[in-house]
Amino acid sequence: MTFPYLDIVLRSIAVYFFMTIALRVFGKKELSQLNTADVILILLISNSVQNAMVGPDTSLTGGLIAALVLFIINFIIKKLTRRYKVFGDLLLDKPQVLIHDGKLDFKALSKLDISDEELKEAMREHGIEFFKNVKLAMLEIDGTISIISEDQNKLKQTHYKRKHNRKNLQTF
Repeated sequence: MTFPYLDIVLRSIAVYFFMTIALRVFGKKELSQLNTADVILILLISNSVQNAMVGPDTSLTGGLIAALVLFIINFIIKKLTRRYKVFGDLLLDKPQVLIHDGKLDFKALSKLDISDEELKEAMREHGIEFFKNVKLAMLEIDGTISIISEDQNKLKQTHYKRKHNRKNLQTF
């Protein structure tokens, strides 16, 4: 007799990879700031893919096997992305330069949908008034805008994340 839960294992793996690709395509960075609509979307997606993973098996064992497979796949993917650059490049976003030596990267700002006002607000939060005083501004992979000023004496650690679907920043 074959493993009776092999179907659940294979379905769970397929759903995991589908969701990974979907999040990559539709903006994984946006997950750093979840609003009400995002939480509702995640809940609805989880409910919709549950049946795709377990099929007609609604037993406790079936659910636990699906959850275990997801944990194992996630663990393996994390190990692979750390060990092999090609996996990291494929699955993980990279930090993006927004300002370098006072010069804005308009192409990156447009692609990332970061407005002039949003960038100015991040600069003000870092104690910087003018673009020319920014040595480096980066949109980090977690949605944080980090800024290094020309004035090394003013360096301070701050954490600001973009709000999803909004044109301002939130302080943490």
